[in-house]
Amino acid sequence: MKYIAMIYGNQEKWNAFPAEEWPAAIAKVEAFNTKYRETGELLGAYGLADAAAVQLVRRADGAPVVTDGPYLETKEYVASFYLLDCESLERAQQIAADFPFADEDPIELWPILHESPANATSPANAASPTDVASPTDVADA
Repeated sequence: MKYIAMIYGNQEKWNAFPAEEWPAAIAKVEAFNTKYRETGELLGAYGLADAAAVQLVRRADGAPVVTDGPYLETKEYVASFYLLDCESLERAQQIAADFPFADEDPIELWPILHESPANATSPANAASPTDVASPTDVADA
């Protein structure tokens, strides 16, 4: 089953992080990424731009209307996310707990209920209707 592991941050925290510690922190994260990419359980790791770069897009009269975001008024925002493919919820939890900074900040783990067949790299990889989990299936996992 696939999961998204989300890591939150805030600007105050990033500003307070000593610049000389960034290379070591990045190296820890890259080692984590390499470890789970090699097992095939990490499908992707993505760092997001600062919340000041977020835009909200709506449609009005058939045209896009763009405003500055984020939508929620909060100091915390999604800073990065990981796409995992694990044999079980327990395995996804183990991987999330192994994240280098999981002892400082929690990792939010979301089961993915549906994957569009458009994500498949070939017709053989396309999800069939029976591959789609229902919210009840995930709650029971």
